[in-house]
Amino acid sequence: MKAYYHLPGLFEFYELYKEFLPLYRKHREYFYDWCEIGSIYGAPADCVWGGGRVGFGEHDSKEVLKLMQEYGISARLTFSNSLLTREHLPDPKCNELCRIFDIGRDNERSRGFGNDKDIECCIDSDNDISGINKRIKVKECRNGIIIYSDMLLDYIKENYPGFYFVSSTTKVLTDFLEFENELNREDFRYVVPDFRLNKSFDKLKALSQHQKDKVEFLCNECCWFGCTDRKECYETVSRKNLGEDCPEHYCTAPDSGQGYLFSKAMENPGFIGVDDIKNIYLPMGFSNFKIEGRGLGSAMILEFLLYYMTKPQYQIHVREHIYLDNMLDLF
Repeated sequence: MKAYYHLPGLFEFYELYKEFLPLYRKHREYFYDWCEIGSIYGAPADCVWGGGRVGFGEHDSKEVLKLMQEYGISARLTFSNSLLTREHLPDPKCNELCRIFDIGRDNERSRGFGNDKDIECCIDSDNDISGINKRIKVKECRNGIIIYSDMLLDYIKENYPGFYFVSSTTKVLTDFLEFENELNREDFRYVVPDFRLNKSFDKLKALSQHQKDKVEFLCNECCWFGCTDRKECYETVSRKNLGEDCPEHYCTAPDSGQGYLFSKAMENPGFIGVDDIKNIYLPMGFSNFKIEGRGLGSAMILEFLLYYMTKPQYQIHVREHIYLDNMLDLF
């Protein structure tokens, strides 16, 4: 069984992935062989259906889709606004995004969710002295929607039937029975529980394999484990994405003024690290792991890619490629 990572920044960190993905393909030996990229998720700026974070990506949607298709990676649109009404459904920008990304192909790499279609493409090979490009196979991928609203889910299913759906962590499913009920809904291919259920091992073990295949754990949350305002925080983000002039949500958690620190996230009781994935979750039958970070910077996303995917002896090579061999502005 392999681990599939669902990575942040589809629009927000396009420039980073444009440099990272060719390296990931060309030097697969740099990276753990027990993991792959399952999807990259995000939303552009001024996206009223957006939630979780206020999107800031400005890159052209068709170029984003082209990059994902080139590397056989599922693109997920983060449409997890929790406060939508029917008047928001005709939004031109969000509907145009759906039209672009609704390519209707399956993604799940022979994992029982449909048939992938292998296509051949050419890549340059530094070792190919004859000048003939190396041919490789990639997967054509169905794209997904991360969603909160059942109303929006029904609208997208009716108008853009090629997507699969992910139940958003913004639902803050902290009750295990509610989480299990969500897993049993046929609408969702994946369900992201609240990170505080990550270590409910007795109940997680008791899930059927079909249910386990649908669980997508949020690994690196930095939010205070005892937070009681998480849903209100997400609602503030939803209001901002709707363009409302709303009061700021001020986090009252201890040390909230520090912002996101990966070292702090690692101390969170809900944190899932590399050793946890290899030694606990994969043997238990779980294979999907979400990395948060859309609201952070490219340098932090690179650290996540290094920690979760890159063999320690090759991390310096990846850093050198991204930092030194390119003019990518990471800061």
